[in-house]
Amino acid sequence: MLGKSNDVNDAQTSGVLIQYLREISAYLREMNISRKTTTLAAAVLVLAGLLGIRYREEGTLLPTSSSAAGRELPIYCVQTEEPKIALTFDAAWGNDDTKKIMEILKKHDVKVTFFMTGGWVESYPDDVKMILAEGHDLGNHSQNHKNMSQISDSEKEKELMSVHDKVKELTGYDMFLFRPPYGDYDSKLIRVARKCNYYAIQWDVDSLDWKDYGAESIIKTVTQNKHLGNGSIILCHNGAKYTTEALDTLITTLKDAGYEFVPLSELIYRDRYHMDHEGRQIPDNKKN
Repeated sequence: MLGKSNDVNDAQTSGVLIQYLREISAYLREMNISRKTTTLAAAVLVLAGLLGIRYREEGTLLPTSSSAAGRELPIYCVQTEEPKIALTFDAAWGNDDTKKIMEILKKHDVKVTFFMTGGWVESYPDDVKMILAEGHDLGNHSQNHKNMSQISDSEKEKELMSVHDKVKELTGYDMFLFRPPYGDYDSKLIRVARKCNYYAIQWDVDSLDWKDYGAESIIKTVTQNKHLGNGSIILCHNGAKYTTEALDTLITTLKDAGYEFVPLSELIYRDRYHMDHEGRQIPDNKKN
């Protein structure tokens, strides 16, 4: 799995599933069900878990699933035949380079997504309005940039909705894209985000701009990344030291390679999709 998850670990999740299947199989044998039928029943359970099929309270099928192999996942990338990619910026600390970033994006006619903390929204309200006015996505990065897997469900919801309400009051815009701080999540967070009408977003290409290795390093890290491809989501930060220096060449290089930049709102599927084990969002009318 790309990125970081704080579900205890994949082995534990698999172990729970295996133990559950063993118990089901034992019960069926006690009921004098044949081994063949028992095996078939277990296979059906596994398939249902992998497909992430869930039901609404009223009993109708929900055509959208963010789960894979029993785990809830954020969107790391999107399966698409079109050479579209999304550039994203996390905005949590500092604002010295935001206007320069906006100028470069405007020069190249590129629309992106900014994930903002509540503190950043409060400190730079004019920039929030400017980003939206320029046609970019506004995304939620939580109120206080906490490790979201380590707080209660009620605190998770408060972290999302506090900044949501601030942006709504400031701009009239209802955000629906959420990136967990530090890329830290668990299944409960994905479910809380969905309850709050948010799509949880990660990335499959990390620019590592936050490590301050230099502009050339950022360019190479992204353009030569083994995960870069159609539907990729690229992580950058508006406050990193060398991001603005690298951005012009980064955009030009990726455009020359045939990629088209789109905001996340135009890249992800809103409904009728499922996820694979790598967090790839796949439309239901496509094969894996």
